[in-house]
Amino acid sequence: MTSTVVRDCLLGIATFPFIYYALALWSSWRFFAAARAKAGPARSSFTPPVSNLKPVRGLDPDAYENFASFCRQDYPEYEVLFCVGDTSDPVLPVLQRLVRDFPECRIRILIGSGRQATNDKVAKLARMVEEAAYEHLVISDSDVRVGPDYLRALLAPLAGGAAGAATCFYVPTACTGTVQRLQDMGMLSDFYPGILVAKQLDGVKFALGPTIATTRARLAEFGGYASIENRPADDLLVGRSIAERGHRVALLPYRIATVPDYGSFGELFMKRLRWMTVMRHLRPWGHAGLLFTLGLPWALLAMLLLPTPAVLLGYGAAYLLLRAAMTLLVGAWGLEQAGVWSKLALIPAWDALATLIWLVSFTRRTIRWRGQDYLLRHDELVPASPKGPGGKAQADVVP
Repeated sequence: MTSTVVRDCLLGIATFPFIYYALALWSSWRFFAAARAKAGPARSSFTPPVSNLKPVRGLDPDAYENFASFCRQDYPEYEVLFCVGDTSDPVLPVLQRLVRDFPECRIRILIGSGRQATNDKVAKLARMVEEAAYEHLVISDSDVRVGPDYLRALLAPLAGGAAGAATCFYVPTACTGTVQRLQDMGMLSDFYPGILVAKQLDGVKFALGPTIATTRARLAEFGGYASIENRPADDLLVGRSIAERGHRVALLPYRIATVPDYGSFGELFMKRLRWMTVMRHLRPWGHAGLLFTLGLPWALLAMLLLPTPAVLLGYGAAYLLLRAAMTLLVGAWGLEQAGVWSKLALIPAWDALATLIWLVSFTRRTIRWRGQDYLLRHDELVPASPKGPGGKAQADVVP
C-alpha cells in the first residue's frame, strides 16, 4: 500500500514539467504574437548620440567582421569604444585595422581598465562608461555581429524614458557541427522559453549579456559597473538593479547574431556548467526549482514506475510533443530560424545534458574560466589561486 502511494505521488509530480511546458508555450505565444500584431518594423525617429561600449580580450572567431558590423550603422551620431587589457593582446592589430578601414566612424581604443577587480570585463566597462562621449550607451560582447538597424532598434524603447534598459535575443551565425547544433537546441528549447516564462510571471528583471542598451543615469542609480566589478553575471545584475529602481527593462523580439566560440562537447559542457553554478549561488531557490522543469528524467521515471501503454503514451508522447512545440514556437515561428525542424531530434540529448549539468552544479565550489579557478563567496568572485603566471594577479569574467 505504501509503495503504491509513493508511486502515485511520484507519477503526480512527474506531471509538473508538463505544466511548466504549457506555461512556456503560452508565454512564448503571447510575446511573439504581440510583437507580430504591431505594425511592421517602423524606422525609429529616436536617435540620440550613443556610445557603443565593447570590452574585449583575445581574438574571437571572425572578430574583424563582428567589430566592423558596428561601424556600418544606419545611425546619425555614434562612437565605438573598445577596451583591451594591454598592448600585447592579439586583438589590438584587428582594432587598429578597423580604425584604418572606417575613417568616417569614430572609433576609440582604450588600453587597460585602470582598476583592480576580479571581473575584468566589468572593470573595463566601468572605465568605458566614464570615458564615453554620450549619455546613451549600448554594451555588447565581442562575439556579437549586428545589422545596420541595430542601434535604432535597441534605443527605440528608451525614448522619453519609457524604459530604463533594453535587451534582445541572440542567435548563432551558423550551426556547422553537432556541438553547435546541440547548443542551438538548448537556447531555443530551454533558455529562451524559460526567459519568456520569467517575463510572464515576474516581468523582465534581467538583461541578456550579448547586448544591453541603457543610459549613464540608470547605471549611476545603483552605483554603476564599479559596484559589481567583483561579481559574476553582470548582465543579470544590471537588468535586475535597473528594474529594482522602478524602471522598465524592455525585452525586444529583435535578433542579433553571435559567432560560436567553442568547438567541442567539453567546452559546451563547461560553459553551461559555469553559468549554472553561478545561478545556484545567485538564485539558490530558483535553481533548485529547476528540478520540476526537467521533463525527460520525470517522464522516464514515470514510465519505469508504471510501464503500461497508457503511461508510456501519456508521459512519453506528452514530453516529446510539448518539447517539440516549444522549440518550434520559439525558434521557427518567433525567431524565424531556418532548419529548426531538422534539429528536433537533439532535444532529448540536450535535456539529458541539461539534467546532468544541473546535478553537477550542486557539487561545484569553484568555476573555471580561461585557465583560472574562482570561488564564489558572498556572491563575489574570489580567485582560488591569487597569483597567476609571472606573479601577476589573475582575473577574468564568468559569462
